[in-house]
Amino acid sequence: MIYRDFMGEKLSLLGFGTMRLPTVDGEIDEAQVRRMVEYASAHGVNYYDTAYPYHNSKSELVVGKILSELPRDSFYLATKYPGHQIAESYDPRAVFEEQLEKCRVDYFDFYLLHNVYENSIRTYKDPRWGIIDYFIEQKRRGRIHHLGFSTHGLLDTVTEFLDLYGDEMEFCQIQLNYLDWTLQHAKEKYELLTSRGIPVFVMEPVRGGKLASLGEEAHAALAAHRSGVSDASFAFRFLMRLKNVNVILSGMSDMAQMEDNIRTFEEGLPASDAETETLLKIAETMKDSVPCTACRYCCAGCPRKLDIPKLLSLYNEMRVAPSSNVGMIIDSLDENSRPDACIGCGRCSAICPQKIDIPEAMKDFSARLEKVPHWADICREREEAARRLRERK
Repeated sequence: MIYRDFMGEKLSLLGFGTMRLPTVDGEIDEAQVRRMVEYASAHGVNYYDTAYPYHNSKSELVVGKILSELPRDSFYLATKYPGHQIAESYDPRAVFEEQLEKCRVDYFDFYLLHNVYENSIRTYKDPRWGIIDYFIEQKRRGRIHHLGFSTHGLLDTVTEFLDLYGDEMEFCQIQLNYLDWTLQHAKEKYELLTSRGIPVFVMEPVRGGKLASLGEEAHAALAAHRSGVSDASFAFRFLMRLKNVNVILSGMSDMAQMEDNIRTFEEGLPASDAETETLLKIAETMKDSVPCTACRYCCAGCPRKLDIPKLLSLYNEMRVAPSSNVGMIIDSLDENSRPDACIGCGRCSAICPQKIDIPEAMKDFSARLEKVPHWADICREREEAARRLRERK
């Protein structure tokens, strides 16, 4: 197993993410999770990541129960405060105490502010809730050993948050893989965090499985470099090249995924320059994107004052795969700034150097968004599941 040094802590580079645990009839398959944890622990994995809303608020319960059977000093446990969820009020103390109880621990090794993005940054900054001050105090008391944040936000939002609270944040978890290196501007986020001295923890290294099962042509291109290696392994090896990556989380759903990933991290071979070039070429073929260069010529004449390049960038991401992350960002915008605010006048297309049919793109974007649940609805469903769970306890 590869290990990275984090402030004197020896962290396994492969972390076990518990958002996609195996299930049976809709419930977490606790027996299989136990076998996976035992296997991971025996092979040197010592970092486990969960969160308040995962698996309808049951991930923390199952993970805490299983890890409680191991010596406390044999693992690092991370969980998150759900300030990203839309709610009428926020009570960090109540949630934190509940998490400690569910996870059967007296402290969390790593604790994150969950998904600082365009909407939730307002919640985290709001003095009414005192969220950040509360968790800084828990860190001072030793109930949190390392405090950080995760984000699916845009680069400007990450920059704003670091400007405000960067001195208090010890690490940041971002979506990082060879597809999002350019698609979600993960390269720029990685470089920003590195320049600020913030260690990077990785989520979605195989893009929810999209990079774990490539088509025949892409698989053959990678096999020409190294045969007998899974597509997922190449995705992990791309990330091994990045020196400021401290943990790479994998949401493993079965033992086969666990065994394959551990083989990759035991071998510890970062992607070569040639392999990296091939991976980035594969990423370009996956994008299916409109060719916006963000020249912003289109913006000056827009009667609705839409940020068209920003919307087209999000549209391109949505074209790759339906995404609640895109939905979150759109939900954070004023109604007059969303793609369905476009009136189809065509002034933008008339001046676009790339000849993009922007009104048609906005129309299609709006249609695709209709198929993705609104973030507020997702949050209400998760809060209702958490409430029912609390009532059963």
